[in-house]
Amino acid sequence: MQNVVTQLFRVLVGGLFIFSGLIKLNDPMGMAFKLEDYFAPDVLNLTFLTPFALSIALFIVIAEVLLGVALLIGWKTKITVLSLMGLIVFFTFLTFYSAYFNKVTDCGCFGDAIPLTPWQSFSKDVILLVLILWIWRFQHFIRPVFAPGLQNLSVVVALVLCGWMGWHVLRHLPFKDFRPYAIGKNIADGMKPAEELGLEPPKYLTFYTLVNQETGKEEVVDSDAYVKDRWWEKPEWQIDGERTFTKLVRKGYEPPIHDFDLIQEGEDITEMVLELERVILVVAYDLRKSNARLHAKVNSFVNEAEALGVQTYGLTSTDPVIIEELRHEWQMPYPFAVADQTTLKTIIRANPGVVLLEKGTVVGKWNPRDLPEAGSLFK
Repeated sequence: MQNVVTQLFRVLVGGLFIFSGLIKLNDPMGMAFKLEDYFAPDVLNLTFLTPFALSIALFIVIAEVLLGVALLIGWKTKITVLSLMGLIVFFTFLTFYSAYFNKVTDCGCFGDAIPLTPWQSFSKDVILLVLILWIWRFQHFIRPVFAPGLQNLSVVVALVLCGWMGWHVLRHLPFKDFRPYAIGKNIADGMKPAEELGLEPPKYLTFYTLVNQETGKEEVVDSDAYVKDRWWEKPEWQIDGERTFTKLVRKGYEPPIHDFDLIQEGEDITEMVLELERVILVVAYDLRKSNARLHAKVNSFVNEAEALGVQTYGLTSTDPVIIEELRHEWQMPYPFAVADQTTLKTIIRANPGVVLLEKGTVVGKWNPRDLPEAGSLFK
C-alpha cells in the first residue's frame, strides 16, 4: 500500500512541477516582474536582488521542470527530493506572506494561465509539502526508470530544451498569451464594468475596530452595520483608524482590464486611440531599459506604416523629460503617451514591443526582431 501511494504521489508531484515550470517558462518575464514585487521595499525589502530578478526567475522555473522530470524518472532520488523540499518550502513562504500580509495578491504559481488567490496558492503549496514529505519518508520505493546513462541523458535533454525555450520567448514573445491583451481581445470590452454587462460585481466592505473609551471594550463592525446601527451617534465608541481594513465579502465579475489610461500632455486620449481604424502602439514600459538597436527596427516599420496612413503612438511610464531626450536621440518619429507601468508590462512582454489595434481589438503583437514588412501588413 505504501508503495502504491508513493508512486501515485511521485507522479502527481512530478507532473505538477513540470506543468507549473513550463507555464512560467512560457513567460519568464512575467515571473521576473512578480519577483520584483516581492523584492520591493514595502514587501520583503530585498531591492538589491531586483536587477537579478529575471535570472532568478529563469533558474527557479527551469529547476521546477528538471526536478519534476528527475522525480518521474527516478534520477538521484535523494538529491531530487531534498531539492523539491527546499523549493516547496520557498514557495510556501512566499504564498503565506502574500496571503497573510496581502502584499502581493497573485503569487504567479501558474502564471496568467490559472490565476489563484493567495490563500489558494498557500493551500496548494501546503498539500504539495505534505506529499513531498511522504515521498521523502518512503523514497526507497522509487526505482530508476532507465539505465544510468539514459537517466543522465534525459535530464540533460530536459535542461537543453528548457534553456532553448527560455531563450526563445525572451527574444520573441511567449508561445501562448494568457493575458487580457492577447491577440483577438478587445480592450474596450475588457474594461466594461459588471453593471454594464448585467453581471454581479464583487462586494467589498470596510471593517472598523471600535473602542469604547469608558470600558476599553472593542467591537469590529463592517461599514453596512456601522451605518445601519448609527455608530457615529455613540460618542463613547471611537474608531481605531490603524486597524481599519477592507475585505472582499462577495465574489463577482471584475473587468480584466482596469488601468488602461493613456495620458498625453495632461489629456486622456484612451477613447480616441481605441476608436481609431488602425493604430500602432510602441510599448516601452521603461525607455531607460530599452534597446536602441531594437528601436531602430521599430522606427523603420513605423515610417513605412505611417506612409501608408497608419498612425502610431508610443506608450511608456518614463518621465516626460527622459522621453523627450531619448525620442530625439533615437529619432523616434511618433508622439508618446504615458501609462501605468504594470499595465504596459502586461500588454506585451517586450521593451520595446509593437502592438497593432483595429478599433480597439488587438490584431498583432511583435517583438521588434519579428516585425513583418509594413507594406505587406497594410495592403
